Amino acid sequence: MKALILGAGGQVGQALERAAPAGAELAPLRRQDCDIGEASQVAGAIDRLRPDVVFNAAAYTAVDLAESQEDAATVINGSAPGMIAQCARRRGARFIHVSTDFVFDGKASRPYRTDDPTNPLSAYGRSKRLGEVEVLAADPDALIVRTAWVYSAGGRNFVATMLRLMTEQGSVRVVDDQVGTPTSAESLARALWQLVLGGASGIHHFTDAGVASWYDFGVAVSEEAFALGLLGAPADVVPVSTTAFPTKAERPSFSVLDKSQTWPRLSDPPQHWRVGLRNVLEEVKEIG
Repeated sequence: MKALILGAGGQVGQALERAAPAGAELAPLRRQDCDIGEASQVAGAIDRLRPDVVFNAAAYTAVDLAESQEDAATVINGSAPGMIAQCARRRGARFIHVSTDFVFDGKASRPYRTDDPTNPLSAYGRSKRLGEVEVLAADPDALIVRTAWVYSAGGRNFVATMLRLMTEQGSVRVVDDQVGTPTSAESLARALWQLVLGGASGIHHFTDAGVASWYDFGVAVSEEAFALGLLGAPADVVPVSTTAFPTKAERPSFSVLDKSQTWPRLSDPPQHWRVGLRNVLEEVKEIG
């Protein structure tokens, strides 16, 4: 299997490289190698490399900035994925696209199923939903995996921000009225590979197991980081409401995803999000 990974410089793209099965031939392309907003670059890369599988791990992820740059977000998250899916299909390659819980409005009282109506609240969410529509229009056999709250040992993410603030300030305020599921990039990457090898198509949901608020996540970062010696003392994590941290983009207050159709397709048992967090913080400690 030859796999082209677009967005290989991001945390999901890097995790896909690390999680690749034995024998897989990888062609990781970062933004400087291939701008997914440029159709000629994408078509040229796929024609030149002739992959069996194309992963799209590239995305416009600046949620608040997208409110004032919706056109840019729409190109990268909306129209580009459809164009890539079309190019991949023309070459006979399978296409895998990573989407988000932000396609939902957060008003549900149970985990969101894959067939639940979408209603994004933000420009970012609208752009990602458009990407799903465009991908399936270009290739009905494509695989779309919605995930949530992704983090890793490197890059810019909630865990990295918490560690920095806890080290610098000793105390952090974190919203406690937004609920979802933290997901390590490593477990997402393993799931993506397993779904590909299992021939999955259509829309699937994947996150780590369990449910948390951002406050719960922050408390766990403090406890696990202190236990590993990354913090000299546990940080004081103070719960606050979303209104205490006004943002340009509205976030769904509840975005837990129903994985009941996805987990049986995976060889790995569901990993609780705190296990994933511990593994990532151990990696942070190892790399210093």
